[in-house]
Amino acid sequence: MGKFPAHPDEVSAAWLGAQLNARVDTVCWEPIGTGQVGDSVRFFLTGEDVPPTLAGKFPAEDASSRGTAALFGLYRKEVEFYRHAAPLLDVRVPKVYFTDVDETGSAFILLCEDMGPARQGDQIAGCGIEDARAAIRQAAAIHAPSWGRRELLDAEWIAPLADLRQQLGVMYPQAQAVFRERYGEMLEPEFMAICEQLREASAVWFERDDPPQCLVHGDFRLDNMLFDVRDGREPIAVLDWQTVAVGRPMTDVGYFIGCGIGAALWRDHERELLDLWRAEMRVRGIDLTHEEIERDYRLGILHGVSTAVFSAAFVERTERGDANFLSMARGACSLALERDSIQILKEAT
Repeated sequence: MGKFPAHPDEVSAAWLGAQLNARVDTVCWEPIGTGQVGDSVRFFLTGEDVPPTLAGKFPAEDASSRGTAALFGLYRKEVEFYRHAAPLLDVRVPKVYFTDVDETGSAFILLCEDMGPARQGDQIAGCGIEDARAAIRQAAAIHAPSWGRRELLDAEWIAPLADLRQQLGVMYPQAQAVFRERYGEMLEPEFMAICEQLREASAVWFERDDPPQCLVHGDFRLDNMLFDVRDGREPIAVLDWQTVAVGRPMTDVGYFIGCGIGAALWRDHERELLDLWRAEMRVRGIDLTHEEIERDYRLGILHGVSTAVFSAAFVERTERGDANFLSMARGACSLALERDSIQILKEAT
């Protein structure tokens, strides 16, 4: 891999022109988005036969967030996803002009189409049912095309790091201690109890070995989605593929219905959204009954709990981040209580 710009300031007009095979006269940028593991920007271009704007994603400025991303191979995963998996799926993702990652996994660049004007999904504000339906359709557009495809499920780039599950099982109690210290007086006691119960079962949670069925996004929630893409010409696009993995599809679906949209929406629409996902899968040739997904769904809800706890402990702390992680925890824990997810986990031992 050759040298590439790993910060927006390093992206020159000449370099951009080479990637676009066009003449770029000037380039400047401004930050966009609210990501905490990577920093996103919008580039403004002038020149001949060039788009007026492009989007770029780079390593986080914050050292702890950047170190977490390198430790878990998050930047490398995103680069390889766009190279190898995105062309095989139906999910709407940005067109990529250039992407690369260095040998340490701590520096990367993703240069892609600017999908604006668009409405950024907002974890804290939540969404309406039409946005939730659009997201669930995109989940099936990930899961069905990758279902049982060995060239994806067995790919080296997506394989978990050696001993990662054991590491996570050891790290989770530490993360929960941080989470409890920060949010113990803000999160409802019955929800914090779910987090504590997951801590007690962390080895079971992280080391369970259900055979993978497809690709999963891994962080399938509103902050990683754009709605009304290109001024409403497209309903939705899915971003931020740093957590892509092989697994069971209910990891995404349970996560989204729980921590993604929260109790205000799932109380009225939980079964509808599950049935919509099954219908979208059926159209693509994967026919599953509700009974066949029930156990995985109840377990998948807990992915929202563990992600909220881990993220709070190992990325830069910000005011919006606190509100974000509390929103995730409330949504996931409320659904986990309703669906008795901890009991299902205990039965997996």
